[in-house]
This record gives sequence, C-alpha cells and structure tokens, in this order.
Amino acid sequence: MSSNARETILLAATKIAQSQGYNGLNFRDLAKAVGIKAASIYYHFPSKADLGVEVARRYWQDGAAALETISAEDPNPMDALRRFPEIFRRSLEADNRLCLASFVGAETDNLPSEMTKEIQAFADVNIAWIAKLLTTAGVCSPQDAQTRACAIFAAVAGAQLIARSRSDISLFDTLINAYRVSGPLVA
Repeated sequence: MSSNARETILLAATKIAQSQGYNGLNFRDLAKAVGIKAASIYYHFPSKADLGVEVARRYWQDGAAALETISAEDPNPMDALRRFPEIFRRSLEADNRLCLASFVGAETDNLPSEMTKEIQAFADVNIAWIAKLLTTAGVCSPQDAQTRACAIFAAVAGAQLIARSRSDISLFDTLINAYRVSGPLVA
C-alpha cells in the first residue's frame, strides 16, 4: 500500500472523526469511505488507537501550519488575530464538520492517552499563537495574554459548536461579530 493510500486513509479518518468523533471511527466504515478492504488499513495502522493518534497529530500540525500561513499573509498581528475564526469556519463549510479537537476533546475519558496529548496539542498551539499576537499587538500584557488567548480559543470553538448543532454557518458569523463587539475577540 502506497504512502498515498496512507494519506487517503488519514484524510478520510479525520473527516469521520470530525463528524462522528473517535467513538464513531471504525475500520469498516473507513475502508468503505476509502474504497479498500478493512484489513488493508491495518497495514499502516495496527489499531484504532494508532490511527487516532496519527489523525490527532496531523490535525494539530496542519492547524499550526494554517496559523503560520495567516501570519505570513497578514504580518500585522491585529489583522492576523481577526482572521483566527476562519480556521473554525472552514470546518463548518466542509459538510458542517466540527473542529476535531473540540469533538474528540469531549471524548477524552475514552481516548487512548497518547491521542489525548495530541488533541491537547491542538489547543496549545492555537492558544500560544493567539497569545503571541495579543502581546505583539499590545492588546494585553504578556501576563494576561495566555488567559485572554484561552478565552478567544474557547469562544470561537463554542461558536462553531452552536452553529454546527443548528447547521447554520451564519450563526457562527453572528457570534464571531458579537465577540468582536463585546469581547473577547479584537475588533
């Protein structure tokens, strides 16, 4: 099985986990989505836990790359901060999926411990990026940046959750705009 097949499996597994969570991820449905036999998945991922860890790792790495792209495209930290919600909006645009870290993070009691660490890395990377930009932009002191960054991350993830539960992406936009007017997002 080629590395292309491995990538296809990871992509399909991510999509399933974003819509059904880790508990909804099974090799039979994954194989059907990819168009291969379930046994073929075991070639790259000996267990569901191995697959879950790799999906979560790839997700936070891709998230970090998306944040760096925003920073490169918009070197002004205020402009980059304003763009942060678009990462979460993209999941809603893609078949009303939820951020993997939000969906799977709610299942931490049932996750392999290594997968939990990888899911937490997604939040850590996002919060660190936001905190850095808040400090660079002079929005808040370095001492307050971590708390404000956590609030921003939680607010955007919460807006995504509410919008997804109603299948209404315009609700996400409304909430993000409200956060910009009344806090915690920068206007």
